[in-house]
Amino acid sequence: MLDKKFVENSIFDIGKVNPYGKYFTGASYLNMLANGKVPVGFVTFKPGCINNWHSHSGGQILLVTDGEGYYQEWGKPARKLHKGDVVDIKPGVKHWHGASKNKWFSHIAIEVPGNEGQGGWFEPVDQEEYSQLD
Repeated sequence: MLDKKFVENSIFDIGKVNPYGKYFTGASYLNMLANGKVPVGFVTFKPGCINNWHSHSGGQILLVTDGEGYYQEWGKPARKLHKGDVVDIKPGVKHWHGASKNKWFSHIAIEVPGNEGQGGWFEPVDQEEYSQLD
C-alpha cells in the first residue's frame, strides 16, 4: 500500500512499479527523468525495500530527496541516508542502497557514463545483516 502523504509530498511523480524489481528485495517505483547519454531516474522504495549488490561501469550519483535509507559499499559499514545527502559512487564499486526497515525512501539516481558491460547486478544483501541496521 502506498503512503499517501509521502507520495503527495514527493518532488517528482513516483512513477511505475520498478521494472528492475527482480534485483530488489521489496517493492520500489521508478520514474525515468532522462533517458539520454546520462540516464537519470527517480527511485522510490517502500519500507524494507533495498536493491541487490551491484556496480556501475562509470559510477553513479545519488541525491536523496526524502525519507530514510542506507548506502553500503562492499567491505565497508552501511551509511544512513536522509533528505539532502549525496552519494558519489566511483566506477566499478560494488554497493547497495535502499530504504530503512520502517520508512519510505527516495532518491535521484544519476548514471555516470562508462564502458558497456562493466557494471552489473550481483547477489541480494544478507537480510540478517540488513535487519541489524538501526
